Formats: sequence, C-alpha cells, structure tokens
Amino acid sequence: MNIKLESGTYTIAVSGGVDSVVLLDILSQQTDLNLVVAHYDHGIRSDSAQDRHFVENLASHYGLPFYYKDGKLGPKASEALARARRYEFLLKVRHQTISKAIVTAHHQDDLIETAILNQIRGTGRRGLSSLKSTNDIRRPLLGITKSDITAYALQRKLIWHEDSTNQEDVYLRNYIRHRIVPSLSLEIRKQLLLIIDESGKRNLEIDQILKLLLADHSSDGKLDRAWFIGLPHDTAREVLLAWMKQSEVLNINRPQVERTTVLLKTLSHGKLIDVNAEFQLKIGDQSLALLHRER
Repeated sequence: MNIKLESGTYTIAVSGGVDSVVLLDILSQQTDLNLVVAHYDHGIRSDSAQDRHFVENLASHYGLPFYYKDGKLGPKASEALARARRYEFLLKVRHQTISKAIVTAHHQDDLIETAILNQIRGTGRRGLSSLKSTNDIRRPLLGITKSDITAYALQRKLIWHEDSTNQEDVYLRNYIRHRIVPSLSLEIRKQLLLIIDESGKRNLEIDQILKLLLADHSSDGKLDRAWFIGLPHDTAREVLLAWMKQSEVLNINRPQVERTTVLLKTLSHGKLIDVNAEFQLKIGDQSLALLHRER
C-alpha cells in the first residue's frame, strides 16, 4: 500500500481493530516518522480493557510511546458522545507530544458509509463530505478499501482485536456497514465516490462565499440584523451556521440552527435565544450578538 506522510511526529489513533493495526504497521515502516500510539477506552463494553492492553503491547512491539484514557462512558453512551470524547483525548495527546497531526484509520468504506448515514440523518451538504483529511487530522487510508486492508493484514500475518459491538446491526451505522455498503456494485461505488468528491469541492466554494459575506456584514461578534432578516431562509440558515462556527460555537445541530434562524427573523429586539449550553443570541435594534451564557 502506497501511503506516506511527510516527516515529523504524529499521534496515531489505534483502537486495536484491523484498520488501525494495518495503519500502524504501514507507518512504522516509514523511518522519518515519530509515532505516538493513542488509545481511548470508551468503557462502553465490559471487556474493553482487553483492547487497551492489546494496543499497549502492540505499541511496545513497535517500540513506540503509548497514551491511553479510560473514558468510563458506560453501555448507554451515544456514538456522538463517544466520538467527541475520543477526539478530545486525541487532541490532548497531540498537544502534549507536539505532534503535527492526529492520524486515523478511516478508509474508503468508512467514507461511503458516513456519507450514507449523514444523509439519512439529514445533516445537509456538509454531511455528504464530512469525512476527509485535513492538516489537523490525517486520514491516509481514505483511498483504500476495507477488503484491501484486510488482505494486507492477512498477508503480513498481523493480529487484531475485533470490537464485538461492530457486529450488532441494531446500530444504524453497523446496518449500513454490513448490509448496504457490501451490496453496492463497483459502478455504484465509483458514482458515490465521485458525488462525495464533487460535494467536497462545492462545499469549499460555498464556505468561501459565506466567509466573504460575513466579512462584509459582521464585526466584533455581531451580525447585521436587517441584512440577515432580508436573506432567503435557506441562505440565512447557512450564514448563521457559518457565523457561529466562525465564533467557535461547535455543539449545535441542524434542528437547532433551523429553530434559531426562524426566531432571529421573527422575535423583537431585546429578546435572548438559547443556542446551546454555552451560548445565547441577543437580538438588538441593528445587530445580533453572540454571548456566552452566564454560569
């Protein structure tokens, strides 16, 4: 597999599954890399500590430093919470080790699976191309299929741990992974990948336009109210989400954005709107102001 990162230090997320074990094996062969193995134990499964011990031994085998955290989230933890806690941990390890980036083992099947899942959930344009490689999070296996990853592992006689919850079709993601993605023909896969790629390009263009609009109509944490009210609803929703993300309001979903857009256009000045647990929006005579909620 032709995978290569520029030289430097990287925090590599290793769950113990075949994907991350293969990624670790490939990158360990690149001599100009300093790898840090990071493992987050969600604590969702009663036997999850076995994965941590396995990954710790794996890091020792490759002679690499090992970081882990026991999340103790419990069996009822949601996928969203588990993901958020995992990336909080990985980001912390990255800062501690002065790594260039976090490296994850997401592959081509994950790319298709995530696009399908997000469309079912109604995440909009961003959800179709949300899984990508960035400067902060590198995903070098996105062009590699699951079958090729497994074939590499078998050829190299690698050992891995399979998460038992990955086999339970009660989870929507697992149903898509086991029933839908494997049933796709090669031609349909190619078409989906093309759509995902084109969507990513269009999203970059749209985000750039939104950035320019906000530069003209917002300043000092405030947004021009009259201009915002005059926007078509769909455009206003996109502007609001871009403005909040620009202001580092990250924990907000599509229904919250929809509701907030309507309220900002209809409520009178002086009203406060709860955005999430951290932020509120205040409607002024001429502007909309984003405020931290009082504790």
